[in-house]
Amino acid sequence: MSFALLLAALVAFGAVTGVAAGVLGVGGGILMVPFLTLVGGLPQHAAEATSLLVVLPTAIVASVVLHRRGVGNLRVALGFGVVGAAGAAGGALLALALPGRSLRVVFAVFLALVGLRLVRDGLHTDRV
Repeated sequence: MSFALLLAALVAFGAVTGVAAGVLGVGGGILMVPFLTLVGGLPQHAAEATSLLVVLPTAIVASVVLHRRGVGNLRVALGFGVVGAAGAAGGALLALALPGRSLRVVFAVFLALVGLRLVRDGLHTDRV
């Protein structure tokens, strides 16, 4: 894949990820890591690290927009953020201790479980 084509794909996917972050309330890592490994050819560790760097500003912007509209609780979010940052440091060290192949399998199992849970809840929930 040429550099120009890869750059265009990354920009387009970045826009899709940003929209997904705003609409779905996710940082986009669930979409970005598979994209970076399968399309971008990055190793699993590099894809996860890149995703985390992208997720931070994306999540902040989406959160600010929602907060300005009166959605969300800033105090709770900041509390989770502080605790999450400490957990993220430990998780990053754990990820580095795993071989790339094992990390990819762990990530795939996580995605599968999340997907199954969402389908189950969507089929068996009357909530809107």
